[in-house]
Amino acid sequence: MSVPRMLTGDRPTGRLHLGHYVGSIANRVRLHQRYESFFIIADLHMLTTRNTREDIERVAVNAREMVTDVLAAGVDPAQATFYLQSAIPEVGDLNTLFQNLVTVPRLERVPSLKDMARDSGKEEMPYGLLGYPVLQAADILCVKGQVVPVGKDNAAHVEVTREIARRFNHLYGEVFPVPEMIASETPTLVGTDGRAKMSKSLGNAISLSDDAATVRRTVMGMYTDPNRVRADVPGTVEGNPVFAYHDIFNPDRGQVDDLKERYRAGRVGDVEVKEKLAVALNRFLDPIRERRARFEADPGLVDELIVEGTERTRHEVRQTVVEARRAMGLTSAYTQVRRRAERRRKARATPA
Repeated sequence: MSVPRMLTGDRPTGRLHLGHYVGSIANRVRLHQRYESFFIIADLHMLTTRNTREDIERVAVNAREMVTDVLAAGVDPAQATFYLQSAIPEVGDLNTLFQNLVTVPRLERVPSLKDMARDSGKEEMPYGLLGYPVLQAADILCVKGQVVPVGKDNAAHVEVTREIARRFNHLYGEVFPVPEMIASETPTLVGTDGRAKMSKSLGNAISLSDDAATVRRTVMGMYTDPNRVRADVPGTVEGNPVFAYHDIFNPDRGQVDDLKERYRAGRVGDVEVKEKLAVALNRFLDPIRERRARFEADPGLVDELIVEGTERTRHEVRQTVVEARRAMGLTSAYTQVRRRAERRRKARATPA
């Protein structure tokens, strides 16, 4: 590979939001032309927490929405390969080969898995969820990904990938790169409720595709300093979600500094602070909305990108699996058995 490869993606559970943007998408936009970029639509990962027939029936629609969001955020479709995970069964083959290179106690130390189980309402850890980082290793290494833009939640997962790659190479020879993580500048974004990270399932998100009125309505209902009952009461900026969003999405630093100073002094109300945030967020989202409208105006374009990307990726993955099996000696084992069987057939077919 002359150009290093990047692998990243999302589970197709709905439209993407500002938390996705700061956690990963901003890095994808910044990096995707520097690397040969693969973007996974991770529907097999989705099954670890959402696996009803209704969830699965929504995959195609959600995949289309998710890819459109990524393109609208600024990823050039000519510089990206989008693919549907479940349409490449060979990824499962690699997952099987990797399962014996990591222990259960090691996986149990991945902190986000328990959070994922809890957030999805599961009282016990499903086997598939425990193995989530192993399947993620197969995703990254099946295309020999060398860099992974990663949010805070997935950093521990990618570390498992690095360990599996090193373990495989030690046992069987150099086949896989040990991928590097590229961390986002803002690891997580608190939700509009101020209680947890932004999440579609928690209803505390602002989607990249929300219209201006929806964004304004959501911002005006945001959690802020609970001890501030009037505008003339000095407020707290630190830990205040409204100001956290201003810091990230409002490029007018003079305005932000002025709002903070007046807020601390009790000389500005929450309404004004939120109004200015709504303006800043809509200004940030306007170019994304415009690009989304252009992609949506060409029906079937996103579907075509997914199909072409999946076919291209499956070709790459097949080659990787063959290389891994050959390095392990699995192909030679069956070859030896087949050759002996063929000699026996020939001997039986030869007249005495």
